[in-house]
Amino acid sequence: MKKVKVMGTINEQGQLSLDQPLEFMKNSRVEVTVRLQEEPELEEYDTPNETIIADFRQAWQEAMTGQTIPVSQLWEGIEDV
Repeated sequence: MKKVKVMGTINEQGQLSLDQPLEFMKNSRVEVTVRLQEEPELEEYDTPNETIIADFRQAWQEAMTGQTIPVSQLWEGIEDV
């Protein structure tokens, strides 16, 4: 038995539609196994876009008003970690 992986969509009537036609052994019987993709869970490290935009705006405002730290200071103490 030959195994081929293809993607598709199940429509409102429960019928499977493949993203691309199968170009081999036409008019043949096949066995179909369906694996559903689950919605990805929001991980702890996934930050909503609104939060990212708000943080960027704050950082931009600080940069434009001179509220910055020299890069040399950012690295202080890191080499000891």
